[in-house]
Amino acid sequence: MDSMRDRFSPVVTRLLEEDPRVAVVLAEVGADRFAEALRRHPDRVVNVGIREQLLIGAASGMALAGMRPVVHTFASFLVERPFEQVKLDLGHQDVGAVLVSAAASFDWPAGGYTHMAPGDVALLDTLDGWTVHVPGHPDEAETLLRHAVAAGDDKVYVRLSLQSNAAGRPVDGRRFLTVREGRAGVVIAVGPMLDAVLAGTKGLDVTVLYATTVRPFDAEALRRATATAGTDVVLVEPYLAGTSTAAANDALADVPHRVLGLGVGRAELRRYGQFDEHLAAHGLDARSLRERIDRFTAGAVPAGV
Repeated sequence: MDSMRDRFSPVVTRLLEEDPRVAVVLAEVGADRFAEALRRHPDRVVNVGIREQLLIGAASGMALAGMRPVVHTFASFLVERPFEQVKLDLGHQDVGAVLVSAAASFDWPAGGYTHMAPGDVALLDTLDGWTVHVPGHPDEAETLLRHAVAAGDDKVYVRLSLQSNAAGRPVDGRRFLTVREGRAGVVIAVGPMLDAVLAGTKGLDVTVLYATTVRPFDAEALRRATATAGTDVVLVEPYLAGTSTAAANDALADVPHRVLGLGVGRAELRRYGQFDEHLAAHGLDARSLRERIDRFTAGAVPAGV
């Protein structure tokens, strides 16, 4: 199966052909994947070199000129390094772009901590008006990329990862999907965490919601789920643990509830190892999730009792 990033360049290349507003802005990373697009559209495929602040500034200028820029590099270089430009050049000037990242939280452990970005979504949460898509499968990545580019002049972040679920689901760029129903808690699985959550909760009487668009947060779906499953909520996110706990708390502000945020821990893992070792070290493998979710939901009172 191809990866989300493998799907990214062909999809955006087709969008370049379909929409004269679309432009691609790169900072060396992934430039080889757009070699043919650069040949065909030298005025709309721009590689600024290893200048990530300029990457965002150039995209902002294109947006001010009426274009729809798609901006791509590793997450740590796309969100963290040029964050001031994201805040000012896009946010303060109130123009839109589609930021598409690779490497996620720790897709390339051998690259070291400079190439890891578990705090990217939490960092964007400090800014207003961002839509954030976290696909869990290449098919979903294609769908959400198309949604993002078509979203007028909105500011959109699409977080691509090598981690993938076995099958794609019919995502719409707005709502959470109900994958399983239960009566002793709600587990929200974000993007590529779904398969591990389903394996980890097998046999547990919990509702599982699948989230691939996490901002705006689908408060209505969570409230519906808690009406029958109770108000113990577990968030399983492939980035910084607790990133969405405030959103879940806000959704349930008028009812007694508990929220557990599972994700990547704050402590840096200095032995980089392999991808699966990082998942296990952060408690995001199916076995660890089972233990943590089971402990949290033990003794939960089902809704209506």
